[in-house]
Amino acid sequence: MSDPTFELARQIISCHSVTPEDGGCMEIITERLKPLGFSIEFINRNGVTNLWARRGTVAPLFVFAGHTDVVPTGPLDKWSSPPFAPEVRDGMLYGRGTADMKSSVAASVTAVEAFIAAHPNHPGSLAFLLTSDEEGDAVDGTTIVVEALKARGETLDFCIIGEPTSVNTLGDMIKNGRRGSLSGVLTVKGIQCHIAYPEKGRNPIHEAAPALAELAATLWDEGNEYFPPTTWQVSNIHGGTGATNVIPGQLEIKFNFRFSTASTPEGLQQRLRAILEKHNLDYDIHWTLGARPFLTGRGPLADAATVAIREVCGIDTELSTTGGTSDGRFIAEICKQMLEIGPVNATSHKIDECIAVDSLPKLSAIYHRILEQLLTA
Repeated sequence: MSDPTFELARQIISCHSVTPEDGGCMEIITERLKPLGFSIEFINRNGVTNLWARRGTVAPLFVFAGHTDVVPTGPLDKWSSPPFAPEVRDGMLYGRGTADMKSSVAASVTAVEAFIAAHPNHPGSLAFLLTSDEEGDAVDGTTIVVEALKARGETLDFCIIGEPTSVNTLGDMIKNGRRGSLSGVLTVKGIQCHIAYPEKGRNPIHEAAPALAELAATLWDEGNEYFPPTTWQVSNIHGGTGATNVIPGQLEIKFNFRFSTASTPEGLQQRLRAILEKHNLDYDIHWTLGARPFLTGRGPLADAATVAIREVCGIDTELSTTGGTSDGRFIAEICKQMLEIGPVNATSHKIDECIAVDSLPKLSAIYHRILEQLLTA
């Protein structure tokens, strides 16, 4: 008999759901959730599909969160098999979204089905928060569902996001937090002039160089038990007219902080400005806070996940905060404890994206075992 997680994963991987399209994934999922007693609510905006499905009204509330959208396929002729026609080869399931993150969505649904079958009158409540706007701009997805829940005064006690977190084998790493992202566009003002008469102008590139060197050498913090030190990196720099005989009138520098809970956006902004002013720069700066950092330390959810992975996979997992941002940055505003637990990340967003077939039932079993530890009397 075929594994139910494998079958559901194959079904939703077959849906063409390049961001921000859902491609029918959530219709398939809601048809699985309705017989379990979930109330179904769609909170859609600007062509983005967002599902909030809940079973029960009492605390604690356990939520599985994730996304059904995928990144574009890239050149179809580079794929060994069509990206939306899932295929098994040598023990691997191939298709766009296998790793990121339709397999996790399927595993969460089958875990809940098995859990409710075994514990129909379990304490607490269960919910799903799914979006089709994670791989894109992420402005009409999870964030608006969180805003709607906040407006109702709803909070989440536990949340698992199925992002691909494993490195070499299922369960070897899970994410218990993510760094924040703070970007800036710095414009250093000078005076344009003929390069043969530098005394008539002011070169913003020359003036900014010592400040940039100091910013690059600054230790912003030392991190903490879970986070590495905050980093500051220049991503783009532009100055000049393109001519070789003109001192530019301004210099534009784009940069980014990836920061831990050891720093705050406000503190980083203040320290950066202080360095610019120390070097007497004439500047403007525009800030964009992409994400605040979040962290779930040791506690009921992390302990339950550690036990579940040891029981199902026979290994001790590593708690990590490495990597980029996820929709956890939005959910953290209303959630007490949150982890990201998913399959191996090696092929996410790549041509011939794939995961091991035998990881599908194991991932469902991990989710199921976590539920048993947290939502049974």
